[in-house]
Amino acid sequence: MQKVLIALSGGVDSSAAAGIIKKEYEAIGATMKLYCSSEADISDAKSICRKIGIPFHLLDFKEDFENTVIADFINTYKNGGTPNPCIVCNRIMKFGKLLETAEKLGCDGIATGHYANIEFRNGRYCLKKATDLSKDQSYVLYGLTQSQLAKTIFPLGNMTKEKARNLAGSMDFQNSHKKESQDICFVPDGDYFKFIESYTGEKFKEGYFKDKNGNILGKHKGIEKYTIGQRKGLGLALPQPMYVCEKNTDRNEVILCTNEELFEKEVFINHFNWVSMENPNTEFKATAKIRYNMKEQPCTVYPLTDTEIKIIFDKPQRAITKGQSAVIYNEDYVIGGGIIE
Repeated sequence: MQKVLIALSGGVDSSAAAGIIKKEYEAIGATMKLYCSSEADISDAKSICRKIGIPFHLLDFKEDFENTVIADFINTYKNGGTPNPCIVCNRIMKFGKLLETAEKLGCDGIATGHYANIEFRNGRYCLKKATDLSKDQSYVLYGLTQSQLAKTIFPLGNMTKEKARNLAGSMDFQNSHKKESQDICFVPDGDYFKFIESYTGEKFKEGYFKDKNGNILGKHKGIEKYTIGQRKGLGLALPQPMYVCEKNTDRNEVILCTNEELFEKEVFINHFNWVSMENPNTEFKATAKIRYNMKEQPCTVYPLTDTEIKIIFDKPQRAITKGQSAVIYNEDYVIGGGIIE
């Protein structure tokens, strides 16, 4: 690559990545203006570009973001699932719309501040974990295609967060001590359900909590408000601890069970994207995780079609959740990932 578009969020990671890229390539900075973009973040991104002497572009993708990321977020909740909007945003916005813009601006590719690595081997672009496993973001990047990986650089892949922050400080970036957000960007207060009601103008429908035998345990305030494995916040007085294990959208019922009944070994995955290998069309051993903050667990993977697989874990896993993502690994390599049915 000779000319690279740098995605700048206004945070320290993307700023450090910009400083690295500027030293090696002709660079352009860009910030995506989404539904949730703050003027302070945009100002910080502009400041970084001025500091290192590169052009800055503000890209208005608000409508695209609403039609894809927010729409999927709401629809997944309405259909009884629990979404991961960051994964959708990466696939469609950061490595979709942003790459399209990069090409229009004459760039050969893009760079972001994600903590992950890309390696080309055996004729294929492979996605690998970051060196700093505590910051590894490979889980949320499994949706990247071969063409997207071929045009992407992750300058922070071999860095620790501390080193990236120190690098930003050494370049006198004003945001080098900026705190990172842990929330979904368009729901900064963390109240997802208040956001959905406000955004859609619709009120959640009350229904019944039931046990697995169909006995009514009380009333719920809308199936969107609960996720698999949840115990707190049910508003019930029960003789034993009970957890959400199923959400029946047809009957508007939330099914509760004991903790022991939350464990399962088998999970079906759709929209599967093969990343570091092609579909082998035969079962194979691997490790997998079904949520971001968990350690991968040994399993057997059964390809069903090019975009559907079945996983059987060696040991039962707790609270496998529809709408979340399952990502398959071979040591440091991301084999692929998809959406839990």
